[in-house]
Amino acid sequence: MTLNLPSPAAPLKIGTRGSPLALAQAYETRSRLGKAFDLPDEAFEIVVIKTTGDDRTLIDADRPLKEIGNKGLFTKEIEEAMLDGRIDIAVHSCKDMPVEQPAGLVLDCYLPREDVRDAFVSPKFKGLVDLPEGAVVGTSSLRRRAQLLNRYSHLEVVEFRGNVQTRMKKLNDGVATATFLAQAGLNRLGMDDVPASAISVEDMLPAIAQGAITIERREEDSRTAEMLAAIHHAETGQRLAAERAFLAALDGSCETPIAGLAEIEGGTLRLRGEVLRPNGSEVITDDRSCSIADGAALGAEMARDMLQQAGPDFFSWR
Repeated sequence: MTLNLPSPAAPLKIGTRGSPLALAQAYETRSRLGKAFDLPDEAFEIVVIKTTGDDRTLIDADRPLKEIGNKGLFTKEIEEAMLDGRIDIAVHSCKDMPVEQPAGLVLDCYLPREDVRDAFVSPKFKGLVDLPEGAVVGTSSLRRRAQLLNRYSHLEVVEFRGNVQTRMKKLNDGVATATFLAQAGLNRLGMDDVPASAISVEDMLPAIAQGAITIERREEDSRTAEMLAAIHHAETGQRLAAERAFLAALDGSCETPIAGLAEIEGGTLRLRGEVLRPNGSEVITDDRSCSIADGAALGAEMARDMLQQAGPDFFSWR
């Protein structure tokens, strides 16, 4: 049966947030689909949807994310638009995605993963080891906060959020000496002018699914499923299956400092995981390998073992 491809008269509607990074990711998705099916850009329509997470009065207020909401901050309105039929697919930063999708929606397409590392950003210093005693560093990430408090206890960590331009202004105004961004975002936006240096994963294990773009669709939409299958990157999907299974078994949210990274070499998948007390006073780590096919099972098993080691109050904010 011939696939009914989109056209300028009946375009495939791609839903996205309106930030520069979100739009870059949507354009990359459009480009890959266009090349796969020899379609012009006009066969696709980019539909910008404002989410709760895009409300600058909330996000720039330097309030901890756990006080504003959870990962659904960046996805809820987009998923509602897809369920309503206003868009056909949604392009997301995978690290923003809850581990469970609403009924009727699926995640089964991942684009080739970008750099997974965090980036140290400072107009004055080259890296974390160069910061003097008492230097103020800013982050809105509970994971990064806990990692910093655990490994660099001589630093002061403050709440710090906003887009790249907002954060750079705060750094130049002296609100903090340094902050952190995902290296993948800087690469995708071509922001070579930002004074950033990548942090090794040994020094700062990244967030689950960092650097990955995922595309969400309606479960019953067979045309879209076939189109997305043509641009799906299998290795990224295999890595994220392990990472997201690890996160799911930990019941991870924006209130729990969790890091994890799966890598594949040959036929072996290696998964590193880390959970931290929110105040950085304790960290539990694990590092295991298995066959690629067993990655999701390994992620869930590792999480269960780490939870047992952590005990019931490990993530408590009290």
